[in-house]
Amino acid sequence: MLFERQRLLLTLLDAVGEPVGSTDFQKLLFLYTRECEAVPSYDFVPYKFGAFSFTSYADKRKLIAEGLLADDDQNWTLTDAGRAAARRQPKEPLRVASFCRRHHHLRGNALILEQYRRHPYYATRSEILDKLRLEPEALARIAAARPERHPAGIVTIGYEGRSLESYLNDLLQDGVTVLCDVRRNPLSRKYGFSKGTLSKACEGVGLRYEHLPELGIASEQRQELHDQADYDKLFAKYERESLPHQGAALAKIRGWVLAGQRVALTCFERLPEQCHRHCVAAALERMNGPKFCARDL
Repeated sequence: MLFERQRLLLTLLDAVGEPVGSTDFQKLLFLYTRECEAVPSYDFVPYKFGAFSFTSYADKRKLIAEGLLADDDQNWTLTDAGRAAARRQPKEPLRVASFCRRHHHLRGNALILEQYRRHPYYATRSEILDKLRLEPEALARIAAARPERHPAGIVTIGYEGRSLESYLNDLLQDGVTVLCDVRRNPLSRKYGFSKGTLSKACEGVGLRYEHLPELGIASEQRQELHDQADYDKLFAKYERESLPHQGAALAKIRGWVLAGQRVALTCFERLPEQCHRHCVAAALERMNGPKFCARDL
């Protein structure tokens, strides 16, 4: 069974008239989700050539495995089965067709320029900006869209309820430079948040990924947490029995901050009071003073 967003990929490809080059398809998908959807099917990050969705590529791999897309690194191409699936249950066919008519003439640099002009934030990490003929006004908007540099320090963030792309954007917008994973076991059933995928995604957007498993809590200790009182009991034990033995790990984080880095401590839970990252942040503040006072993103 396909997700709705995966059906959109098939419908859009069929309407565009595949095969479509990878960069072109990313830009078309981005513009469609921004122009035509109240709640975008995909989130994007500013990347080498503009807006990019890691999740769309994960979906591409799934559709290749299902036999609906051709296994092609350079293009997005429907198989016969994929074309039949796109036409059997099209996703918003009239809206997609109308979008494709409006953008049929845009490909290559013209399509990239369209995205850069209209959505400057997503051009802020472009590696080809100086090769394109952008107007001074558009360049000024891109410069203004770049996140401000924030002072060195500590923030915390949980990935529960976030896509990989929205999570990375929150980090970028806050000026984070180092993502410090404080999970004991950095595995996740949610796409993008297992260690390998997350570290590569961080590298792609210019963030440094560090993993300090010694600051984590063993999974068997996290069972039977039903209310805040259960969490509070667990964290009191963690602060009493575990954190006092983690001076070396805390010193690493302190060293990154003193070297000018803005460090985000990350784990799963959305609410910091239900995640041990707030204990780590509090320990750093107690040891090092107000500069290490953390807020949650």
